[in-house]
Amino acid sequence: MKRKTTAFFAILAIVVSVILAPVTSAVADTTSYVSLGADLTADERAEVLRLLDVSEDELDQDTLVIVTNEDEHRYLDSAVDSSLIGTKALSSCKVVQRENGSGIHVSTYNITGISDGMFENALATAGVQDADVVVAAPFPISGTAGLLGVMHAYAKMKGQVLQPEVIKAATTELLDAGKLSELLGDAGSTEQLVAIAKQVMAERNLSDENEVRALITEIAGGLGYELDESEMSLAVNLLRTASSLKQDPEMLAKQAGEIYAAAVEGGLDLSQFGVDQSLIDKVKEKMPGVVDDLFNWFGSAFGE
Repeated sequence: MKRKTTAFFAILAIVVSVILAPVTSAVADTTSYVSLGADLTADERAEVLRLLDVSEDELDQDTLVIVTNEDEHRYLDSAVDSSLIGTKALSSCKVVQRENGSGIHVSTYNITGISDGMFENALATAGVQDADVVVAAPFPISGTAGLLGVMHAYAKMKGQVLQPEVIKAATTELLDAGKLSELLGDAGSTEQLVAIAKQVMAERNLSDENEVRALITEIAGGLGYELDESEMSLAVNLLRTASSLKQDPEMLAKQAGEIYAAAVEGGLDLSQFGVDQSLIDKVKEKMPGVVDDLFNWFGSAFGE
């Protein structure tokens, strides 16, 4: 299964845009922060706003961000071949803060090459917390402007400054996850492998390549895969890059809650990783509302 490179990179921009410091407030500001690609025509803009479920009247200078193709190159050229970013910024997004513990939820329209779960993983790596994110384009494209748009919108919402090193790490993760998914032919397993391995690495503070490879082999085996060297190299690069940001394992588990739940629901035998069966049963009982217990579950699963 081949992924179109152009389509893939449009999505890249979305993960980058959501990169920022963690959100800790218990009460969410449900204001919609919107990012629009600068090169949308009037008809395309109308279609994107329809997909985002936002009207022109709801747009405000305090909550609206316009992303240009120049912005994309400025922030993404260090992680992506500039020739692949394109010449127009078209994909757009809406970001809404949710209550503490809600996790990250991504929906996409006309964005190709990357799954919603891969976005959620990369945004968790970026430090985004408890947000609903919608990314849309007027027709099927890759979404580079969308990735950067989420980052800008989230930054504006939190009064933060974009962090280039975080943008690069999340972008690299998203890119490699897309490639790995293409090789495996299974987006869901890729999402689960990345989410679980990232959390365990953060919990154990793993960085040694041999230890990371052993962890990947163990989790991939549980998912029914044996990675070849090409797939393993992608996974190792992805995970070591993401872990360089030293994210809190509790935050990672909570923000990617839907992905962990899908792993359990799909029949992954977590007991092989040391997970207490009663905790697994508890997660199943609460499907899909498992976010609150995920950290305790994974902490028990992978404790030294």
